[in-house]
Amino acid sequence: MFNFDPNLVLACLGIMVKGMVGIFIVILVIWALVAILNRVTAPKKDGNGNN
Repeated sequence: MFNFDPNLVLACLGIMVKGMVGIFIVILVIWALVAILNRVTAPKKDGNGNN
């Protein structure tokens, strides 16, 4: 009824790791884009400390 195949588990772990790494990379790219946009669109400060 249920067959446990260790080789299949290892193959599935490899696929899962690739997916997790892909998700992590996408999150880092989104984080970097948001950080860049925040720096570019931040209100400029003048010499008197006012916005």
